[in-house]
Amino acid sequence: MEKKRTEARSTSARSRDRGRATKRRLVEATARLCKERPGAEVSVAEIASAAGAFPNQVTYYFGSKDSLLVHAAFLGLLHDARRIERIGRQAPDAATFRRNIARAVLAMPSLPSVARALAAAISKPELAPVVDQHLQLLFRQSERFVSQLIDGRGWRASRPLEVEARTFWSTALGAVLLARAGAHGTVGDLDLAGALTIHDETEPVQGVFRK
Repeated sequence: MEKKRTEARSTSARSRDRGRATKRRLVEATARLCKERPGAEVSVAEIASAAGAFPNQVTYYFGSKDSLLVHAAFLGLLHDARRIERIGRQAPDAATFRRNIARAVLAMPSLPSVARALAAAISKPELAPVVDQHLQLLFRQSERFVSQLIDGRGWRASRPLEVEARTFWSTALGAVLLARAGAHGTVGDLDLAGALTIHDETEPVQGVFRK
């Protein structure tokens, strides 16, 4: 009896592992296809073929193609965010950090896909929890990065770091949504660097919040 229970648990674990691997392949394949064909429609059949999966596994694991597209869009954004962190670490001072981060974020290839995911969540409320899950992950990742950076360099911020992260990304994503909605202007009209309040000791600033 004990042997049968052990075998059942082992089979269940293998099944879960296969499920996680399939989900990961589907998300990665979708992200790759969307990157290769920005703005183009990607079918469930194409996604499944690229991931080595069956089309019905899209709905089985994600509920809908739209939900999968949201997961894939934010996977691309999180990958881009890690690249942005490397750019930030190379900045010699806080002013350069703010300027380089803002320029790099607005040029991220994943932003259009994320803007589409946000727009989809507005029209399809069932996607809102998926979007929120990924946004919270993005905010926490950015907060940890900034916390490590300012602690290591003795920089400071004028507001709590969780507010800093949310404000910055809300500004960046809002700008992309406006552009996709047809708002007149270019990224050059946006002072995204101004959404960051991180300064070093050579820059006098009032209302400084120290972590």
